[in-house]
Amino acid sequence: MAKGYWIARVDVRDPERYKDYVAAAKPAFEKYCANFLARGGAFTPLEGQARGRNVVIEFPSLQHAVDCYNSPEYQIAAKIRQQVADAEMVVVEGA
Repeated sequence: MAKGYWIARVDVRDPERYKDYVAAAKPAFEKYCANFLARGGAFTPLEGQARGRNVVIEFPSLQHAVDCYNSPEYQIAAKIRQQVADAEMVVVEGA
């Protein structure tokens, strides 16, 4: 079974409140076996408009990745994130 990945590009407007998002999202990430491959850190923009934070999260399957996003646990966190950050997020299937 192919793994699933969240790829998120984020500009955080309120770093202190973003910590609330991270804490609120933790139960969903644990429930759906999320493995953070990249979480912020240094990056080199190559093409297009870059955002300040880039995140790649691996899940056991594409369905786990989608279910995590749609879970009640994550939707609580998403509401916080949407108030304090601008983001693009996609779920992709691994090879």
